[in-house]
Amino acid sequence: MAGLGRAGVAVTLAGVFVNGLAYVVPVLGARHLDPAQLSALATLLALGAIGGVASTGLQIAVAVHRARYGRAATARPTLLTVAVTAALLAVTLPVAAGLLRLDAPAVLLLGVLTLAVVAAGRWLGELQGDQRFLRLAGGMALLAAGRYGGMVVGLSLGGGLNGSLLAGAVTSVLVLALLVRLNRGAGIDPIAPSLATRTVLTASGATLAMLVVSYADLLLARRFLPPDASGVYAVGTVLTKGALWAPQVVTVIALPRLAKGDRRTLVTALALVACAGAALVLASAVAGGLAFRLAGGPGYAASGRYAALFAGTGALYAIVFILVNARVAGSHRWPAAPLWTSTVVFAVAVATVVPRTVAGIAGAALATAALTAVATGLLTMAQERRSRSNPTRTDPTVAPGAHVTVRDG
Repeated sequence: MAGLGRAGVAVTLAGVFVNGLAYVVPVLGARHLDPAQLSALATLLALGAIGGVASTGLQIAVAVHRARYGRAATARPTLLTVAVTAALLAVTLPVAAGLLRLDAPAVLLLGVLTLAVVAAGRWLGELQGDQRFLRLAGGMALLAAGRYGGMVVGLSLGGGLNGSLLAGAVTSVLVLALLVRLNRGAGIDPIAPSLATRTVLTASGATLAMLVVSYADLLLARRFLPPDASGVYAVGTVLTKGALWAPQVVTVIALPRLAKGDRRTLVTALALVACAGAALVLASAVAGGLAFRLAGGPGYAASGRYAALFAGTGALYAIVFILVNARVAGSHRWPAAPLWTSTVVFAVAVATVVPRTVAGIAGAALATAALTAVATGLLTMAQERRSRSNPTRTDPTVAPGAHVTVRDG
């Protein structure tokens, strides 16, 4: 338990650092960019997060595979994941640039940054699956410094939108060498079964669905709201991200246990995430003006009445994220189906019946998050009941509830 406590503290501190830097980028953007550029920056960050889901998917797939089978080689699925991501970015980013009124240089720099982040997923996944949580915390901090630190420096020095993206792209590429060194000593087991490409695709698809549904409101706000209102919405989504990623440590620590069939871990994780979300929503409801002031500056304080809507959406999606990870770790079929359905319904609703105001889109996003959480929870419970009634469907190499050893190094 002491090792698990140290691991939790280390990953929590790393998560605070990661989310802190991610928070600083739009905060500095609100102070150094005009509303139109701020909206463009928030949109690019959202696109980068969506494009970078392959990194999280790769990390989850590698971590789950290592927790189950040991230290298998991961170079081949990593190269394939990066190549597929590059091909998809080459097709989709130019289209997004046209639809969302984004400059070509900014989109190109975003693509470079995203590919570096995707490649980093391999080494983070190996550390997580091996339960070397202290080194994992260091790797998370290094990647954040490369991904967001460069952008913070670029904005602080007055580099503008393109200058900040250039700095972020350069530092993200450079940090990969540090991640390789941090992962030294992991070793490879030559008899461990190989990580299947399908596993990476499933995890990446689920993560993509998670981020698409959680960022869809920002993208649609960019599309349908005027520049000033979309700038307000961009500031509000800072609160959504905070509520979504604040309990990230729970998912990181729980994933290896979920991969080994420990069902009690899922209940505990959901309870912890729900409590954290409730506290954040309450704080946003009480001090919404302060929250918007901290997120975007004094000019946005009057929009604090929307704070609870944004925080509530993020808190609900944090619960969904735990459930999706549990479904991926349990090899459930179509783990992301309810998320894709919710995204389509939400997009159609915003395009047709939802009022095109900050409150209208934010309220619709909150309702979508609640329905998605309920649907994903019901499907997860149904799958767990089927697994208990048919134990041959579970992984025969791992005993349910197996003891987890935390490696501090």
